Parts: sequence; structure tokens; C-alpha cells
Amino acid sequence: MNLATQLANGITRLGFSLPEETQLQLLQYLALISKWNRVHNLTAVRTPEAMLVRHLLDSLAVLPYIAGPQIIDVGSGAGLPGIPLALAHPDWHVVLLESNQKKAAFLQQARIELELKNIEVVAERVENFRSIVEFDTIISRAFSDLADFVKLTGHLCAEGSVDGRLVAMKGVYPDEELAQIPEQFMVEQVVSLAVPGLEAERHLVIIKRCSGAK
Repeated sequence: MNLATQLANGITRLGFSLPEETQLQLLQYLALISKWNRVHNLTAVRTPEAMLVRHLLDSLAVLPYIAGPQIIDVGSGAGLPGIPLALAHPDWHVVLLESNQKKAAFLQQARIELELKNIEVVAERVENFRSIVEFDTIISRAFSDLADFVKLTGHLCAEGSVDGRLVAMKGVYPDEELAQIPEQFMVEQVVSLAVPGLEAERHLVIIKRCSGAK
């Protein structure tokens, strides 16, 4: 099975559809990761077939649970999940926040080559980043444990607002981490995700600020 067919089948199994043009862009993005990975070690996953499952489909699996139009991907790395989300939703504005300069350079190149006008790359540590934008979704993939994620990114939710969501992509069900979330935030939902072609567990933890919390 070639990559295009594998991707199309995977998207169908996730329960939604994407235009052929978007699927082509996703494959172009995959090729770009593979190219840069030979020199810059963007990811430990080496083969395009494994990258398609562990990176593209893994990122796309969260789509039904993400609210736009203002998204920030914290610790974006190679652009996961931010770039797949931006490709799937060209009407969203997606900030890719990455403090590593080499990875940020890759993100800029991906933005240029894929002509992603809805992406903004910021090379900065999350605790130092301030934005006039109120984000609908603050998402992270393998960035830190939940307590640190909330502490480091909570300021990106407007104080007193209950509209924004912090969304953490996790592997196994994070029992111990859930118990450590700061009291001004609460877990809204923990979703078990089925990623086509991936046998490992995947969970999505959706957190919101408690009403009236500062």
C-alpha cells in the first residue's frame, strides 16, 4: 500500500474526510520532515510509513475535539499537531511555539514550502510568550506532564475566561498526572483515541479554567 492510499484509508477510519489537495499537502509535509530528519533529527521515527501513522494520523485524530479559530501548539517540534491541524482547517490561525532554533527554522521552511498562510511560527519559550490573542485551544503533544503544562500555558487563557481549552495529547491514561492539576483548572473530558495502524494507547485530556478562577 502506498503512502497516499494509507493516508486516505486512515482518514476514512478516523470518521471524517479531507480534500485530495489537503491530503497531498500532508504528504508533502511528511516528505519535508523525512528530508530534514536526516540532518536535524526532528523525530526518532525514521520511516515515512511509521511517520504517517505516528505523526500525521496521530495528530489528525484530535480534530473532532479541537475548537478554533485561534490555536496555539506549544512545544511544536516538527509541527505536530499544529501543521496537520492548520492544513485540515485553513480557516484557523495556528501559532507554532517552539524554543529550539533548529526546529523553529524547519517550521518556517514548512510554512513557506507548503504556503501555509494561516500559520505563525514563534521561536520562544512558552513561559516568556505573551499574546494579545485569546486562544480557543492551547494544545501540546508530549510536551510535559499535565501539571507543568497547565502552569506553563495557563496564562494563555484569558483570566476569568472559561471559553479556552488546554488540550494535552497523551499515551496511556495519565491517572497520577490528573491528580496533580492546579485547583483553578478542571478536567472537562478525557477521550480515548483510536489511531489507525497504531496499537499503542492514545488519550486526549481536555482541561478548562474553573469559573471565576484567576
